[in-house]
Amino acid sequence: MHMADLTLPVLDLSRLDRGAHEADRFRADLRAATHDVGFFYLTGTGVSEDLEQRMHRAARDFFALPLADKLAIENVNSPHFRGYTRIGGERTQGEVDWREQIDIGPEREPVAGGPAFNRLIGPNQWPAAQPGLRDVVAEWHATLSAVSRRLLRAWAQALGETESYFDDHFGEPSTLIKIVRYPGTDQPLPQQGVGAHKDSGVLTLLWVEPGKGGLQVRRDGQWVDAPPVPGAFVVNIGELLEYATGGYLRATDHRVVSPVAPDDRISIPFFFNPALDAKLPLIDLPAELAAQARGVTEDPSNPIHSLYGENALKSRLRAHPDVAAIHHPDLVAARA
Repeated sequence: MHMADLTLPVLDLSRLDRGAHEADRFRADLRAATHDVGFFYLTGTGVSEDLEQRMHRAARDFFALPLADKLAIENVNSPHFRGYTRIGGERTQGEVDWREQIDIGPEREPVAGGPAFNRLIGPNQWPAAQPGLRDVVAEWHATLSAVSRRLLRAWAQALGETESYFDDHFGEPSTLIKIVRYPGTDQPLPQQGVGAHKDSGVLTLLWVEPGKGGLQVRRDGQWVDAPPVPGAFVVNIGELLEYATGGYLRATDHRVVSPVAPDDRISIPFFFNPALDAKLPLIDLPAELAAQARGVTEDPSNPIHSLYGENALKSRLRAHPDVAAIHHPDLVAARA
């Protein structure tokens, strides 16, 4: 694939290591890409090919397990929305997504009481039939967290703030790793692998199986393909970064179209967000940037909260109504 054929900007993170001039140019390109598009390809991350291959193999090995082994960690057993979701078990905009997945968050003890979003805090479920999964996921988490922090420091400077701005306001990050398989379908295209949506947090790094398309991004009112690029992550910002910049940076709709049977597709999105109880303050943009801020998108059906935990809880309750009904009927009733 030629880079000139791609529909999203391509940014090289290693430019931050090539002197002050190249670093400044990278930050300017980063600001432009997320002001204009909200999506880009990121190369030069330092994530090794060996780690990518081990993570890919671990994903394939999990989805190849007998159904009983996968259902042993089904997310309906977790009040924290962790574990395995069978095909058709998640929804976007109320419509069924044609995928199966594992959800893995920070490994913590449950918290009793406090804000409703505390119910998202707790342990993960790990498959007894695949004991090596936990170690490779931990390495993936540490590596992508470091990439995310580098990006956020570059963003902070690009927006006129100090390099440590996001570090100072994030608290202990609320991360989420989804290991996803989109099975093929014989139905006419496009079928909803995952429906059109915007991410609810700050930053997403997406790894996609080489040679497997399906991701589409809305640009200028049209859906455009964003095929995988070897050695690159697809990066997008979420609604919370749009909120913090008064709409100068814009979260963008995206979706996944199911592959055609018998093909399937593995993707692994990594979400890097503030602590659940962190309120990301509005960034005091330089005057020339503030003049280009478009305001936060108004959608009465999908309000953007400044407190990340409210956004995260809203998303989980909508995406997994079965888990919500089993473990959190009071929250379901309160939002009815």
